[in-house]
Amino acid sequence: MGRTPPEAGKPSSASSSSESASASNSTTTSTSITETVNGSHQFKITGYSLSKGMGIGKNIASDTFNVGGYSWAIYFYPDGKSVEDNAAYVSLFISLASEGTDVRALFELTLLDQSGKERHKIHSHFGRTLESGPYTLKYRGSMWGYKRFFKRTLLETSDYLKDDCLQVHCSVGVVRSHTEGPKNYSIAVPPSNMVQQFGELLKSGKGTDVNFEVNGEIFAAHKLVLAARSPVFRAQLFGPMKDQNTRLIKVEDMEAPVFKALLHFIYWDSLPHLEELTGLNSKWASTLMSQHLLVAADRYALDRLRLLCESNLCEDVAINTVATTLALAEQHHCFHLKSVCLNFIAMPENLRAVMQTDGFEYLKESCPSVLTELLEYVARVSEHSIIVCRHGNEAMLDGSDANGRRVKQRL
Repeated sequence: MGRTPPEAGKPSSASSSSESASASNSTTTSTSITETVNGSHQFKITGYSLSKGMGIGKNIASDTFNVGGYSWAIYFYPDGKSVEDNAAYVSLFISLASEGTDVRALFELTLLDQSGKERHKIHSHFGRTLESGPYTLKYRGSMWGYKRFFKRTLLETSDYLKDDCLQVHCSVGVVRSHTEGPKNYSIAVPPSNMVQQFGELLKSGKGTDVNFEVNGEIFAAHKLVLAARSPVFRAQLFGPMKDQNTRLIKVEDMEAPVFKALLHFIYWDSLPHLEELTGLNSKWASTLMSQHLLVAADRYALDRLRLLCESNLCEDVAINTVATTLALAEQHHCFHLKSVCLNFIAMPENLRAVMQTDGFEYLKESCPSVLTELLEYVARVSEHSIIVCRHGNEAMLDGSDANGRRVKQRL
């Protein structure tokens, strides 16, 4: 007789034992990885002698910088942080400058030796055994550092102070943990080319449904793209007060190359090569185009383009263009650019030359209120020059007495 088959739906004893063995031998793995995301910042403190006397607990702060997804800032206290030290020490701290809870990090604060001997004063978590682990900052504004970082009398006779300047280097290592498991795939994902596709759309001219006439030249574009990028175009093309003839819109008070550059930014999200666009191989031409584009960006509420132009103009400040740039900065509320221009013009070696330019005449006519601010900057630069030149027991013009103690706080 033959063997009796197993019951339907019921595995044989042989297959059952095989599956049990397979199940008991199934093993998966994962790995927890804890590491630091590192970054650093160099903080230069000029005019150290002028900062003395600002008061215990008063600080000079660096710009914020980003490490590990958080913002940080360095704080230097010329008269110390604690009242009990009676301004005998300078204090130095690193602070969490963005929102965060229980942020764990390693720190290193270094006061650089400026004699070239590399005898830096270093306080560091890095490279040493940590008994209690990384330092934890509980909330925004939490600090790590030293109230008694350096005795002031020793600092002022050391190689750390040179030309009335200190240099601080800060390193931050934010502690991060993540868990990795096995990957059963490896797919190469190409970078996004959406900007390229939109740029090619403008270049090809396919599907355009609106034309702009600018100083005799016609530019074709796509209403939806313009509306998506600019609230002004959106109102002009689709709003309740939209232009009656949206097939051809005439643009007043703008040069054709400027509008061409504006369209390039809208589609490509970047500036075109400004010297190629103007056909002139000079810094002056690039600056002039940036000035016109700044006005156009403000007109069409393209904030990123406005900031790009402002950044370019900050880098290209020159005698023959700075007055016009200052006028534009005032008219279009570019506060950082305005400050850069005022500082440049107020320098004694620049002031007379700038005043002889046509741009300065335009500045006087269009923005007379800026001249008052310029005079304040000139006075501040002149005052600083006088203070630096005085030594010893002569009368100090910054409000200090004969012993160098600050008796009145100045700008």
